[in-house]
Amino acid sequence: MASLRDIRTRIGGVKNTQQITRAMKMVAAAKLRKAQERIFTTRPYAFKIREMIGHLRQRLDPLAHPFFQPREEVNSVLLIVVTSDRGLAGAFNTNLLKVAETRIREDYAGLGQENIHVLAVGRKGHEYFGNRGYDLVGDFRGAFNDLRFPIAGEVLDVAIEGWKDGRWDLVEVVYNEFQNTISQNRIAEQLLPIPQEAFFTPVMENAEDVASGGDEGGEVEYIFEPSAEALLERLVPEYMQYQLWRAMLESNAAEQGARMVAMENATTNAGELLKDLRLTYNRARQAAITTEIIEISSGAEALRQATGG
Repeated sequence: MASLRDIRTRIGGVKNTQQITRAMKMVAAAKLRKAQERIFTTRPYAFKIREMIGHLRQRLDPLAHPFFQPREEVNSVLLIVVTSDRGLAGAFNTNLLKVAETRIREDYAGLGQENIHVLAVGRKGHEYFGNRGYDLVGDFRGAFNDLRFPIAGEVLDVAIEGWKDGRWDLVEVVYNEFQNTISQNRIAEQLLPIPQEAFFTPVMENAEDVASGGDEGGEVEYIFEPSAEALLERLVPEYMQYQLWRAMLESNAAEQGARMVAMENATTNAGELLKDLRLTYNRARQAAITTEIIEISSGAEALRQATGG
């Protein structure tokens, strides 16, 4: 059995760890609230861009923009995998990396690993695919240390440049979509070429939308300046950047939610361990006291017998 000193040392170590995990939970909760606010403020603008592009496509050829045009044959793929820069978030990164590996193994097995390119946003994904010999494109480790909208533009520039040069014929983004603190939805979305179903005309949901959209929700005829073609050329890259930005915000919120739950579980487990250690300590101390009492009693009895008392 461990000595009382060893048990006290372990109790002190577990207490310190519990304080750290409790503090990390509180920090993750604060970051989660901020991440959710950023998602909510981003959605309306991204929605309106998608709606506007949908109207433009109705006026023009559905394949008017080159980003809408699929390649005749897919010989190379770029996967944009959005992970975290830090650990201590439970299975957040592990589950996402499994989804990415499954897509590579099942959907793109015929291309060969040399034709699978990975752009990892976050240190965990960069190290994971780098250790497995994949062709890493760009270096976005530390992106979540100071998450800003221009980072999504930098990622998009790399993807578009390779698309135009013919390095890859398909671009997908794999990320964790935030649902709640205990659940994330692993998403794999096609980014290039832009799928046509991404721009279905949205259905109006309330009376105010109908009133603002015309009589009884009828279609509205827009006048575009300078031209529909010029607006489409301007809006499509911005829409794609907002798609990436949304994926990064969703992943950031999901990461903080997963870390909050992981730290809460760690704090609870530390509490249970402290109970067991205190019980062990009390038993060991009681056994030591009992042993001392027996030794004192035995010594007193031996002294009494020796003195003939």
